[in-house]
Amino acid sequence: MLKQSRFLAITAAALALSLGAVNAASAAAPDAQPPAGPGMMGGPGGHDGHKMEMRMKKELDKLHGQLNLNADQEKLWQSALETMKQNHAAMRQSHEQMRAQMQTVKQQPILDLNAMYAAHQKIEQQNAQLRDQTSAAWLNFYNALNDQQKTTVSTALKQRFAKMEARREHWGEHRGMQGGASAANP
Repeated sequence: MLKQSRFLAITAAALALSLGAVNAASAAAPDAQPPAGPGMMGGPGGHDGHKMEMRMKKELDKLHGQLNLNADQEKLWQSALETMKQNHAAMRQSHEQMRAQMQTVKQQPILDLNAMYAAHQKIEQQNAQLRDQTSAAWLNFYNALNDQQKTTVSTALKQRFAKMEARREHWGEHRGMQGGASAANP
């Protein structure tokens, strides 16, 4: 009985991962919305993703103007910005590859969950490396700043964190109200 329940749990987990991979891949389809902005590192974004991308660009431009960078710092800023853009584009491409693979796999009469899982893991590992590269580039830039510049960056980040928290609370309240409304109207 224990072996059977373990087998069922493993099968359910594999199926859940596969469905998650299919959903993630189909969300990145060309006819779906484009991925979110450069700092969001992929995923469906649509109009909100575009707005988020524009908002992030505006925030980065504002921060850049406040920092009064010297020539060496400016090179590091540009390098981090370019790394971020290139890695984001690479992650978009990997999502597209996953979507194409899922389209092929869906045509098979029997799904190969092992292959689907392996493909998903490979892309996740590649994307993790890209995120690490981007983080390293920004940390390299940040470490070259003086204390006053780091304070400016810290203040901007704290403001961004506060906005994110306010949005999270807003959506939590919104979902709570929806849950209550749907419970009242079965």
